[in-house]
Amino acid sequence: MSLPHYKMTMLALTIGIASAMVGCSSNPKKEVVDTGPQSSEQVYIQKAEKALQSGQYTDAAKHLEALDTYYPTGEYAQQAQLELLYVKFQQKDYEGAIALADRFIRLNPQHPNVDYAYYVRGVANMEQNYDGLIRYTSLKQAHRDVSYLKVAYQNFVDFIRRYPSSTYAVDAAQRMKFISNELAESEMNAARFNIKRKAWVAALERAQWVIEHYPQSPQVPEALATVAYSYDQLGDKQTAQQYTDVLKLNYPNLVKSNGEVNLRAARKEASWVNRATLGVFGREEQNSSEEKIEQPKQTAERSFTNRVSFGLLDRPETQQNISTETE
Repeated sequence: MSLPHYKMTMLALTIGIASAMVGCSSNPKKEVVDTGPQSSEQVYIQKAEKALQSGQYTDAAKHLEALDTYYPTGEYAQQAQLELLYVKFQQKDYEGAIALADRFIRLNPQHPNVDYAYYVRGVANMEQNYDGLIRYTSLKQAHRDVSYLKVAYQNFVDFIRRYPSSTYAVDAAQRMKFISNELAESEMNAARFNIKRKAWVAALERAQWVIEHYPQSPQVPEALATVAYSYDQLGDKQTAQQYTDVLKLNYPNLVKSNGEVNLRAARKEASWVNRATLGVFGREEQNSSEEKIEQPKQTAERSFTNRVSFGLLDRPETQQNISTETE
């Protein structure tokens, strides 16, 4: 029994493609052989320095990685690791930056610039939460996954606890304030959803969490109103009145003339304050935090590389040449 013409054509085409693929896969691949260092560590660091100054981060990463690989105990080894951490961040390779920061902290816990690794680790986790297309939309990240923000917050807590006098401590504290506002908004977004579905207990718990853990956030007025409203819906009039009295004292515009909580006004109040806060600590500023990260400060022997600061320090007008310093 002969096959139809079109089936014969398809069979021949399939066999031809399969044969071509097998032929390509059978070609021996060239084996990559590591020929060792191609330059001295001074040359590697000079090339990396030049690439960094011109913003060529791919080339800088190549030279710094070679330096870290071939001269792990050399004169510039630790500085190369810090510079590579900076480069990875600038390339938006936040996972790579976090891995490098963890490694540097583990291997160099007493290094004079280890505070930089702690700081960048927090910022990189913060940026991971905003990495992607959402930063170019009007969508609020707080209404979506905030897991990286929680990790970043703990990173900054650890950093400030260890290095309260660090150059980066003030910026870290501001970022913690911004993250607190985002986490509070995330909780209140869940509370609003629970109010719509009349899950009063769930809404109550979310709002109380905001009041207890984020007392300085702009979502507190709405949280108080939500707690009062939820208790009222649950039939606990006495507790609801207590929270209503707090609202009357602090936010009288959120209580109607008949004594009821104006939940709609509370939401508008929170939104307005949130926008005002985000004008200082908000997405537009924080999403560009890679522009605020400065390169790691150097030890006295290599102070010439204290060159660029984005928002924290000024770039030095003059720099010493590496080769001059090493002489």
